[in-house]
Amino acid sequence: MADGTGVAVGAAGMSRQRLAPKTGFARFMRQRSTIAFLMALPLILLIAGLVIYPAFYAIYLSMLNKRMTQFVGLGNFAFLLKRHTFQLVIFQSCLFAITAVILKAFLGFILAHLMHNIPGKNQRIWRGLLLVPWVIPLALSTLSWWWLFDPSYSAFNWILNYFGFKSIPFLGVGWNARIVVIMVNVWFGTPFFMIMYLAALKSVPEQLYEAASIDGAGATQKLLFVTLPMMRNIISITVLFSLIVTFADFDIVRILTAGGPQDMTHLFATYAFSVGIQSGDIPLGASVSLFMFPILAVAAFFVLRGVTRRTKEIAT
Repeated sequence: MADGTGVAVGAAGMSRQRLAPKTGFARFMRQRSTIAFLMALPLILLIAGLVIYPAFYAIYLSMLNKRMTQFVGLGNFAFLLKRHTFQLVIFQSCLFAITAVILKAFLGFILAHLMHNIPGKNQRIWRGLLLVPWVIPLALSTLSWWWLFDPSYSAFNWILNYFGFKSIPFLGVGWNARIVVIMVNVWFGTPFFMIMYLAALKSVPEQLYEAASIDGAGATQKLLFVTLPMMRNIISITVLFSLIVTFADFDIVRILTAGGPQDMTHLFATYAFSVGIQSGDIPLGASVSLFMFPILAVAAFFVLRGVTRRTKEIAT
């Protein structure tokens, strides 16, 4: 129109069209959850390719015969449970994992408290030194331990002989070898517990300790009623993570003893390698590796349920 109202109406219509909410696919693509999913999609595909697919393929393999030509169901699992060697593997794996995790948690808790009470610069120095066992590649450090315990060239036995004592067969006797592999795992894993517990200690508010001091609480009471309740979730998650990693340990036993003597130090991982790769029975090796799953699933269920319950209690 000559007075310009037509232009104004047209401009208003275009503005309303631009401001109109988008529908369908455009709105879906603009949602934060969609953007987050698309950004995480490469990692999801990587996990699916390297974890989920191999896990289901291992379940499939565990139900085949040795030649992988016939479906046998749970026959491999029944066969394993009847073997004395595999019964030793179950016992040794549980003994190794539970004992090592308890010792790592205990020593890590002590070291974390010692680090927490050291002044700033000195704490960084000691923290860095104590993290060295965890930072060094496990296979490399285990080779050093193998040299220290070697039957022929053991540095420990050389020291014992120097002072007039007899040599000790660290890796040649069943229980000696079991203690050695547990000790090496504790040496390697304790720094992880220390750094996790130290982070948890630093997150405990100082006001709680001050209030406890005003109420007349001593050091033991502060530990039991302030520190431990505030650290329970971190302790539970750290123990669960370490339990999973320790059950799946391979390097220490493989390098130190290769499962000997007399199969008394085999873990699930090393025995699965021995049966599946070295002996050529892939389905039976897959069955051995899958025995860890129900044990760890039960442990994870109870630990995570406790963490969730305590989180809800704190939130309320």
